Amino acid sequence: MQKHLLALKDFEQSQLAALVDRALVLKREAAQGIRHQSLAGRTISMLFEKPSTRTRVSFEAAMYGLGGQVIHMSSKDCQLTRGEPLKDMARVLARYVQAIVVRTFGQHVVEELARYSEVPVINALTDLYHPCQVLSDVMTVMEKKGSTEGLKIVWLGDGNNMANSWIEAAAIFGFPLTLACPKGYEPDEKVLQAAWKRSSVPIIVLDDPREAMRDADVINVDVWASMGQEDEQEKRRQVFQRYQLNGDLLACADKDAIVMHCLPAHRGEEITEEVLEGRQSVAFDQAENKMHIHKAILEHFIR
Repeated sequence: MQKHLLALKDFEQSQLAALVDRALVLKREAAQGIRHQSLAGRTISMLFEKPSTRTRVSFEAAMYGLGGQVIHMSSKDCQLTRGEPLKDMARVLARYVQAIVVRTFGQHVVEELARYSEVPVINALTDLYHPCQVLSDVMTVMEKKGSTEGLKIVWLGDGNNMANSWIEAAAIFGFPLTLACPKGYEPDEKVLQAAWKRSSVPIIVLDDPREAMRDADVINVDVWASMGQEDEQEKRRQVFQRYQLNGDLLACADKDAIVMHCLPAHRGEEITEEVLEGRQSVAFDQAENKMHIHKAILEHFIR
């Protein structure tokens, strides 16, 4: 197993499946009142250049739930935005904590920290990837559908960091993936090319949301403008309008399809209130599963 969790592509299917399986066990045992103390006496540092609600709270709750401690630092509290070399920060923090969880803009930041850190670096989001979120999403699919085998999984909207990590997950786990993205907003070409080489099942990018949604079993949506793209919001609202997951588009999918959203949701933009609050939505179970997959990740990577 890799020392760091920077992107899903660095792992084999059996390794990622083991994390999902462990998260499901931890969730079940927590519901039974079993307390887990596997990381008692351990501490993680969380460097969050990008603010967060779910990712921060789920990582903190996960670490505390395993008996450990957390030191959270925003961009105001650490040197990410003050010019200190990343290699210096990595080497110092590694002497204080047992893992570094990073939420930032550039993938190069987590890669540079990992290059010099003696403790695991965990990517809690960059502009290129969101591996921990997609692992919790795969966990949710397993929980709701029993398996990814035989499912039609669809990504609807922007070809962003979530789409990139879903592409890598599809290639690793071996499930077909269809992405419907407007022209000019497709996923990263290098990510796609690498996944196509690795995958034995189709990973398809279309620009027709209705074609993509036909008989879908799992539908993923996300915001149209990610953090740092606020100046593009009005343009994106116009470009993405026909990709809104509403009742009409959902009717193209299988009647038992599940609807996923990593949240926060902009109701009335990428998804309607009716669909997000409807019987097929699993968005809030999906949000809970972030905490359980983070427990499994922290437990595994911290030695």
